[in-house]
Amino acid sequence: MKILLQLVMALGLVITTASLTAAEEVEEIIVKGKVLYSDQVNALKTPVPILDVPQSLSIITDEDIRKQGFREIGDIVRYTPGVNTSQGEGHRDSVVFRGVRSTADFYQDGVRDDVQYYRSLYNVEQLEVLRGPNALLFGRGGTGGIINRVSKKGVVGETFGSLDIGVDTFGASDLALDYNTSTDNRAFRINIHSDQLENHRDFYDGDRTGFNPTLRVEMSDQTTLDLSYEYADHERFIDRGVPTQNGEPVEAFEKIVFGDENLNITTLEADIFRANISHEFSDTSKGNFSITSSEFEKMYQNLYASAYDGTLVTLDGYRDPTERDNLIISGNLVNEFQVGNTTHTMLIGAEIIDTENKNHRFDSYWSTKVLGGSGDDVETFAVSRPMNISVNSAGVPTSVDFSSYLKSSTESDIEVTSFYIQDQIDVSDRLKVMLGGRIDNFDITVDDVKGGTSQSRDDDEFSPRAGLIFKPQENVSLYMSYSESFLPRSGEQFKSLSSSSAALDPDVFESTEYGVKWDINPDLSFTAAYFDSEQTRAAKDNVTGEDMEIRGLEVDGIEFELKGSVTEKLDLVLGYSNADGTTSSGGEPREIPDSTFTVWASYTASDNFGWALGVMKQGESNIKDNNPGLVLPDYTRVDFAAYYDVNENLTIQVNVENLTDELYFPHSHSTHQASVGEPRNARISLRRNF
Repeated sequence: MKILLQLVMALGLVITTASLTAAEEVEEIIVKGKVLYSDQVNALKTPVPILDVPQSLSIITDEDIRKQGFREIGDIVRYTPGVNTSQGEGHRDSVVFRGVRSTADFYQDGVRDDVQYYRSLYNVEQLEVLRGPNALLFGRGGTGGIINRVSKKGVVGETFGSLDIGVDTFGASDLALDYNTSTDNRAFRINIHSDQLENHRDFYDGDRTGFNPTLRVEMSDQTTLDLSYEYADHERFIDRGVPTQNGEPVEAFEKIVFGDENLNITTLEADIFRANISHEFSDTSKGNFSITSSEFEKMYQNLYASAYDGTLVTLDGYRDPTERDNLIISGNLVNEFQVGNTTHTMLIGAEIIDTENKNHRFDSYWSTKVLGGSGDDVETFAVSRPMNISVNSAGVPTSVDFSSYLKSSTESDIEVTSFYIQDQIDVSDRLKVMLGGRIDNFDITVDDVKGGTSQSRDDDEFSPRAGLIFKPQENVSLYMSYSESFLPRSGEQFKSLSSSSAALDPDVFESTEYGVKWDINPDLSFTAAYFDSEQTRAAKDNVTGEDMEIRGLEVDGIEFELKGSVTEKLDLVLGYSNADGTTSSGGEPREIPDSTFTVWASYTASDNFGWALGVMKQGESNIKDNNPGLVLPDYTRVDFAAYYDVNENLTIQVNVENLTDELYFPHSHSTHQASVGEPRNARISLRRNF
């Protein structure tokens, strides 16, 4: 209630101020400066064209999502260079950005969305993948990149709607409704979805429901208010994959689930309120102010394989309930001005975050063990389909519960205050310079409820960013950039903070990037980039106890992306990446494929018929750091799609995943948790516009 009251009061103040400002306008602004150009990338917060951004990025539109049949963020990542999927332990989005695994670098409309869950795509206008450190705009994290979802908002002056229905050969089904209605200066839009989840693995099922009404009010020609509420209710079976043997996943286990039909489950319920107001102060100045208040309640419970000796498998498990309340207030001002012969696009912003996090961890407890004893959370079984967890490998009856052994219980309070400034300077038509920095005050207190202790850490971190763009011609940019980001010692999810961690500075990530962007024509663009990133970790000398710094993960690599219309009939999205890394001990890191290659080609055969072919090839990658003998084999997956317009308002679409029915293992959380890729699966869907 307190948070909602703060939201209402702050929003009321903003609306009042904006209305008074609008009332004082005496002249209608007709000529707009460059600063009010509507850029494609919402997350960048500035109107700088993509060609002039010294950073590698990818944009996936709502139409791309629908035509390629993407159902999860992981589906999108597979076709995006420089990033690859991670398992996420079966209950959350997890992405590897340039060799750095992250479960928290997710944003919606530029606002942090760091709770661990699978995000739906039903209300996404476009999805933006920004590679490299992004601390200047987003603060902590973002060490290898970020993903930003741009939500669908009300459209003033239009009335439209669509209904999408789909079903696949596994039995999964989905329904999504998008409807917009408008008056002279207001628009109401509602997005609703309901998914029934199924796949090829035994016991797998689930459902997702989402409800997202939005209101847009054009308070004046200069002022726009967006209000939004989103409700999410998710439930799904947890599948952690199969064990490995002789350095690779055991193919003979592809149909076996190393868990329990009734015990492996995750649930999520979320309420999210958003308010944003934007105001054009002049033809060269624009401000934005937003408030987000969210409440998440999540539970994650599972059994999984933790060891396999060639005959018997060891099962481990835990139950993890989490509550997260966020209040995020942010604002920025974009201003364009002249100094002599140079043009400056200045971004100034601030952000306040107040987060409360409660986390409990219950270890599995087997009745054949002694509670609190060594190894009480694991038990050994014979491999079978389905797994019989009522009798252990010694033939002794056993059972498991997730309520007897509370391993940890923490309550975290996080307060973050941030200020940032960035200036992109057009020195000439050919030369541009970007300079900026961000100051974050990150204050965290973690109360160990079970242990009766408390630890705090207060960090002031400065994250610089610099870039140089040279344009030998109008449609070509050569760029170089340097940026830094940091990750607090409490980690991504603030679940724990030991006394030793509380005494250490955050990890710092530095990245240098060189690239070229070429708009071959208005509908076809090419991007190439080389990057080099390094992690610096704070530590204490084991002998002297003095503070020291050690080199952490180092990754360098290249990325290419070609996207757009090659001819009037042929559209192409082609991506390639190749990266190499070194861990702090000098070994090979996990989850960096030798190379990845993707292509999605769409061909319009006639006015009402088209088809598409996709190929994704991922090279071999290590499952664990410093263990090159434990790998996920390389694989190639072929996807197909066909589209038929029955009339201008009705489209039939068929998507076939893994057309060649290849057995593959796309990712693994740990040694004995390798995910089994989906076999051939066909999905038919209908879209009705109205």
